[in-house]
Amino acid sequence: MSTWETLAGLELEIEEYALEPLRATVSSDFERKSTVIRLRGAGEEGMGEDVTYDAVDHDILQAAGPTLPLAGRFTLASFCEHLAGLSLFPEPPQREVSSRYRTWAYESAALDLALRQARTTLHAALGREPRPVRFVVSLRLGEPPSLEPLSRRLALYPGLRFKLDPTSSWDERLIGELVATGAVDSVDFKGLYHGSIVDQPADPLLYQRVAEAFPEAWIEDPALTPETDAVFAPHRERFSWDAPIHSIADIEALAYPPRMVNIKPSRLGGLRSLLDAYDYCSERGIGNYGGGQFELGVGRGQNQYLASLFHPDAPNDVAPSAFNLPDPPAGLPSSPLAPAPSAVGFRWG
Repeated sequence: MSTWETLAGLELEIEEYALEPLRATVSSDFERKSTVIRLRGAGEEGMGEDVTYDAVDHDILQAAGPTLPLAGRFTLASFCEHLAGLSLFPEPPQREVSSRYRTWAYESAALDLALRQARTTLHAALGREPRPVRFVVSLRLGEPPSLEPLSRRLALYPGLRFKLDPTSSWDERLIGELVATGAVDSVDFKGLYHGSIVDQPADPLLYQRVAEAFPEAWIEDPALTPETDAVFAPHRERFSWDAPIHSIADIEALAYPPRMVNIKPSRLGGLRSLLDAYDYCSERGIGNYGGGQFELGVGRGQNQYLASLFHPDAPNDVAPSAFNLPDPPAGLPSSPLAPAPSAVGFRWG
């Protein structure tokens, strides 16, 4: 039986739902907005988080209010089928991938509600034991780039590990300072993003400098051109992929068979797609790590919960959300995170 089939028959009853707006200024110098979906029924409440990036999409949703016809009795599978037939955006979203993010919000809320109504947990339903979660902090170093955002965090948390976004403005001095910290587990070239605030064009010189300076780090989402592919030829075993991974078909379509992929639950766009991808990778010996999307609420804990069950000992980009603040406070949990599933449902902490 597949992992999805194990959960598909869970029953749930929905009477109403509500939307909760969240916002915060985060370390990438933008105001993050998200929307918590609250499904309610039979005295329980299930929660999920919509991590659509465009603030206007959240504003429109929140202004429209809870207008979807979600009330009824379902299995988890039939709820997902029902949801697939609905238009989740009152107006078309700013970008296509946002539909996946919003689908994940409703389906993760439904999973939480179904488990709570059944008085059980995700790990019990799957027969898996939560394990400590190793995490990295995803960080950009500003423009002009500086070691300061990283060193400020290391001063409070000397054992912290990082996933960094190299840019063409990184020079040899900065790279040397980063190497000296010994704290870099992965480098995300953002080479497959287009039209975002984090786009980084293919840069053979940058790629060569970084690949050689961090010989143990995972290399995420390089832009492969004839010039950059030649630079990376000795390093292809360290490739990992994030932005293009929305499905099993995307994993199969990669230019080189992967040893590792970043499985972001919201980017997979639904419970079945996510769980089938976990099964696919497990059967083929492909490693996974989890990725966050600047969640502000319940979504970050749900990502940590999934990491604890499917890929705990990996460079999971699921650090506690406060690490993303411009000035992270003292007293945050260190890596690995101790298992902290809620007594019932699909929540963590």
